[in-house]
Amino acid sequence: MAKSDGDAPPEDLIRAYKLILSRVLETRPSGSRQRLADALGKHRSFITQMTSPSYATPIPQRHLATLFSVCHFSPAERDAFMTAYRAAHRGKLAIGEAERKMRHLSLLVPDIGDDKTNAAFDRALSEFVHKLSSLMRKPGGDE
Repeated sequence: MAKSDGDAPPEDLIRAYKLILSRVLETRPSGSRQRLADALGKHRSFITQMTSPSYATPIPQRHLATLFSVCHFSPAERDAFMTAYRAAHRGKLAIGEAERKMRHLSLLVPDIGDDKTNAAFDRALSEFVHKLSSLMRKPGGDE
């Protein structure tokens, strides 16, 4: 008799949605992981851990909308991912949070002249926007 999702270990359920994500990323242009890191204001190592099925670390719900936007999930890919994500995080998914539509915004910023400093500047801007947008999601703006 096959196990139901409810009987599967949490790590296996997390790996299931990460496997879908890794397949999606394999079909996207090179640089997608770096764009995701930039959009989330995170280091590339965080993205590697977040997207790899070999790590059972769950993907934070607050990152789903950005993930869908940056990685350009097809409707079928998104549905499959969300089905697996809901199975892994029963009762913990706030309805609508993952469905929040994101948009891209391009900015022209000065070139500081140093790749490392430019990257730090870009991360700081991304983190600022992420924190600012989280204020809009919470009643009273409390974090």
